[in-house]
Amino acid sequence: MISPCTLVCSIDLKTGYCFGCGRTRDEIAAWMDYTDMERRTLMETLPARLETVERKPRRETRRQRLAKERDTA
Repeated sequence: MISPCTLVCSIDLKTGYCFGCGRTRDEIAAWMDYTDMERRTLMETLPARLETVERKPRRETRRQRLAKERDTA
């Protein structure tokens, strides 16, 4: 199953979007119930949403670190 989760899981109070993935609390809660097409459609909107969050996460996520390690190996 595809997922935009970056293991940050913190919600921007101004926009209501997760700092890591850009989803709302309701979207995160319903993710397992969405069809693959609904997930893909929502994932296409996430990069634009992330541009609107008030602050960016300060730390590197575990997923980002693992991806870097995989790329350098």
